[in-house]
Amino acid sequence: MNIAKLKSYLIALRPWSFSASLTPVLLGNALAFNSSNQFSVAILLLTLISALCVHAAGNLVNTYYDYKYGVDNENTKSDRILVDKLLRPEEITSLGVFLYFFGSISFFSLLFISSAKEEVLAFIYFGGMSLSFLYTGGIGFKYMALGDLIIIITFGPLTVLYCYAAQVGSSIENNTPFNLYLKPLLYAFPLALNTEAILHSNNSRDLESDRKSGIFTIAIFLGFTASYVLYVLLIFVPYFVLLIMALKTNAYSFLVPLLTIKTAKLNLIFGIFYVVSCFFSFKF
Repeated sequence: MNIAKLKSYLIALRPWSFSASLTPVLLGNALAFNSSNQFSVAILLLTLISALCVHAAGNLVNTYYDYKYGVDNENTKSDRILVDKLLRPEEITSLGVFLYFFGSISFFSLLFISSAKEEVLAFIYFGGMSLSFLYTGGIGFKYMALGDLIIIITFGPLTVLYCYAAQVGSSIENNTPFNLYLKPLLYAFPLALNTEAILHSNNSRDLESDRKSGIFTIAIFLGFTASYVLYVLLIFVPYFVLLIMALKTNAYSFLVPLLTIKTAKLNLIFGIFYVVSCFFSFKF
């Protein structure tokens, strides 16, 4: 395999998008550290590997079906891997299958060392895997204006809960459904909105080309002006939520992400600062 082919595979994986799965993994583990006396580096690594594999495989599924349905064509500026024949469709599918398989191996390895209920972790992991495929494959939520909802769920509450539950298992004090499930979901909210802002900005940019391709997104439904308003809300509401959290809890580490407000478009910087703020916040 030559260097050009390897480069094409790397581009197809879209590694620049991995911050969307990296930060919720780190957030879930940081919250677990603050709520449990137990923390496993092995669980951190396995949740990270499995989440990144599912994310990368989902990117490949998106490339394949966008090309199949004509969303990616000669006029496309973003994803041109299949349009320019840098890779063949069967090469994309083979790599996607491998990543789903390797991610599942990591998940089953996780079951051996986590004290969490196997059925709970399995429901979350395979639910996330299914959503990553169905985003453009099968039902194709992306093409019926439900892609934004899938992104908010997958790259926010679902991934955070997966990592949090894997770490704390049965060790958390007062192991009630609220402590085990609802709290990490609430903490995932700012991060989910910030990640959704990336997708929505891309959909707003591609509004006209998506309309010509026959797909339907929230951006198309709202139109350019309203889409811009929504984008601004998605960017700045998380900062407002963090300000409220800091004032309500007296945990002023939640103010740290506000330092990124001038670079609000950079999801990774916001996410890392938010993870740091949760890591140093109170035991919750």
